[in-house]
Amino acid sequence: MSRIHSGRKGRARSHRPFPAVKPTWVTVERAEIEETAVKLSKSGLNSAQIGLALRDTYGVPSVRSVLGTRMTAFLASKGISADLPEDLQALLKRVVHLQRHLETHPTDHANRRGLTLMEARIRRLSRYYRAKNRLPANWSYSSAAAVLQVE
Repeated sequence: MSRIHSGRKGRARSHRPFPAVKPTWVTVERAEIEETAVKLSKSGLNSAQIGLALRDTYGVPSVRSVLGTRMTAFLASKGISADLPEDLQALLKRVVHLQRHLETHPTDHANRRGLTLMEARIRRLSRYYRAKNRLPANWSYSSAAAVLQVE
């Protein structure tokens, strides 16, 4: 797959294979992982951060192999879901950071172009999520609303 805004190809590399069953050396039980994941989610962490915390603190190599589903799907089944998808939230955070940078450095044309390209990515991704009903049909990107949504 190629990059969106460059003439170069993407990064090809090997990915970790996900085992279908829980490894035998994992001593944490499924109920304890579920309870911990819900607790961490309520404390404000997103699903990627919860997976990292479970890996680093509890020694769970892959939550997916223990729970049988992905972390986002598990949290959705428990009734816990974010207003915005994680990737869109991360792009909005980066846009807000670039906007603040451009307020203090208005002649930074390379970053101004990066901001334009990132806003194009947000619009493309939001169009996809509106089609998949993960965002409201009337949701649209605006730079002023991005600051409010990130904070």
